Amino acid sequence: MKPEVLEFVKPFQRHENDNGSPEVQIAILTWEISELQKHLEKHIHDVDAKRALLKKVARRRKYLRYLKSHDLERYNLVAKKLKLKA
Repeated sequence: MKPEVLEFVKPFQRHENDNGSPEVQIAILTWEISELQKHLEKHIHDVDAKRALLKKVARRRKYLRYLKSHDLERYNLVAKKLKLKA
């Protein structure tokens, strides 16, 4: 993973090597979504990037739905830290 992503994800990790928990996956996807949005501002007609963005948003939505159904407290914490609609 890129160092920027590691710094972005660090507050969501349960332990030092945590890369698989739902909170970390949501944070990684959020970072990737923001990077794709920046790319698409410059390259409006990049259809592949648009499709990748939609896939990442859908995957993040699934993780958020899972987290909400299994641990509402952690869901609210992640949504607040990432400034997502709760």
